Amino acid sequence: QVQLVESGGGLVQAGDSLRLSCLASPPTFNYTPMGWFRQAPGKEREFVAAINWGSANTLYTDSVKGRFTISRDDAKNTVYLQMNSLKPEDTGVYYCAVGRTYYSASSRPNDYMYWGQGTQVTVSS
Repeated sequence: QVQLVESGGGLVQAGDSLRLSCLASPPTFNYTPMGWFRQAPGKEREFVAAINWGSANTLYTDSVKGRFTISRDDAKNTVYLQMNSLKPEDTGVYYCAVGRTYYSASSRPNDYMYWGQGTQVTVSS
């Protein structure tokens, strides 16, 4: 059973930074893409960022381009989401997800097989 555990969320002010981490166990990173999604209150879950295995390619939703950076450390079975210049509209529960082996990074939730429980990010104005 794959488990994903997110950490690093919290309450910050607009303009601040946070770094989210997602640890996978047992190790699932070989040749799998990883993604971050978020869900704001009353809204559907939306794509934030994704990264290919080998970090060869990254995808971002338009609203976070230039502010968020996704990265991975396969030796540590961990994927990160560095979030800078946070805005109140970034508020939500952030989820990491593991994609299908040998698939490319994707923005579609159906392309991901396993999901974490989420970590809350709240940005005050």
